[in-house]
Amino acid sequence: MVKHKEQRVGLFVDVGNMYHSAKNLYNRRVNFQELLKAATAGRKLIRAIAYVVVSKTQEEQTFFEALAKQGFEVKMKDLQVFVDGSKKGDWDVGLAVDAIKSADKLDVVVLATGDGDYIPLVTYLKENRGCIVELIAFGDTTSSKLLEHVDDFTDLSADTQKYLLPTRQRR
Repeated sequence: MVKHKEQRVGLFVDVGNMYHSAKNLYNRRVNFQELLKAATAGRKLIRAIAYVVVSKTQEEQTFFEALAKQGFEVKMKDLQVFVDGSKKGDWDVGLAVDAIKSADKLDVVVLATGDGDYIPLVTYLKENRGCIVELIAFGDTTSSKLLEHVDDFTDLSADTQKYLLPTRQRR
C-alpha cells in the first residue's frame, strides 16, 4: 500500500494485547518506539494513544512514563478484580470510541492489536468515515478475520530484532 507523507495518522495501541503477544511468543517486550515509527511511516502523526490497564506495580509506572516520553498519550484503567478472584482489564470500547471520535481528523487509523473484536470498528471507520485502516501486530496472534478487513498489515514478527526489546541480562 502506498503511504503518502501528507496523510494524517492516528495510532491506537491495545497495550495489553501487544504485551501478552510478545511475552507469549518470544518472552520479550515490545519496542513501542519502533512500533510508533512503523505505524506513522513518515506520515503526519496526529495522535498516538496507548491504552493500559493498571495493576499498581513500580515497574508498570516506569513503563507508562516511558510510553509518554516516546510520544504516546497514555490512557489508564484500573484492573478489575471480582469476588471470585477473576480479573478483567480491557479497553476495547474506549479505544473504539476514541478512534471514532478522531476519525474526522484522520486519513489513516492504525490499530496495534490482533484482537478480532475490533472488526466492527474497522468496518465502520472504512465505510462510514472513509478512513484507511491499517493493522500492526504479531501475525501468529492476530485474528485471521481481522486481517481480512484491514487495508494493510505490518507483521511485527517479521522483524523481531527491530520490534522487540533485547532480553535483560541477569546478574
